[in-house]
Amino acid sequence: MNTWLKWCAIAVFASMLSACGYNDFQSRDESIKAAWSEVVNQYQRRADLVPNLVNTVKGYASHERDTLEAVIKARAAATSFQITPEVLNNPQAFQKFQQVQGELSSALSRLMAVSENYPQLKADGLFRDLQSQLEGTENRITVARQRYIKSVQEYNVLARSFPTNLTAKMFGYDVRPNFTVDNEKAISNAPAVNFGK
Repeated sequence: MNTWLKWCAIAVFASMLSACGYNDFQSRDESIKAAWSEVVNQYQRRADLVPNLVNTVKGYASHERDTLEAVIKARAAATSFQITPEVLNNPQAFQKFQQVQGELSSALSRLMAVSENYPQLKADGLFRDLQSQLEGTENRITVARQRYIKSVQEYNVLARSFPTNLTAKMFGYDVRPNFTVDNEKAISNAPAVNFGK
């Protein structure tokens, strides 16, 4: 009889964990990790393209030294940032990750703008191929980030909703940081339009 009560208590406890959202937290956490892995893979893919892109541009536009060095420096910062599980739970680390990736995006944008001044570079088959790969990778990054944002949103809603918020507090499932817009303040202000006199 005592064993029967023990098994009943275990069954009741297991059903309570399931009903309180414990299993949902596990599922959402795994979803976030999978989405994050895809984000990291796409950023790595982009970083891997940079050396070939810089070398190709250097062959045609070697006197654009500042731009090339900015890209190299931004890539070094982005690839040296340690991507640990803590990044997903630490808003400051997550912001730093976002910052170094944003700096690489900006440097690559400047490099692409510089390439417009060199018709021979734009005509180079290797450069066009690398440019196409970079554009495709940027699109993949956008999709991967969107999936990650959605996964975090679902997790955070679970962590904030009643009664699963009680489970979140009990087991330490804190709200996760998410990607933000780099220039949020700038885009929230209406652009100034001046038609002159």
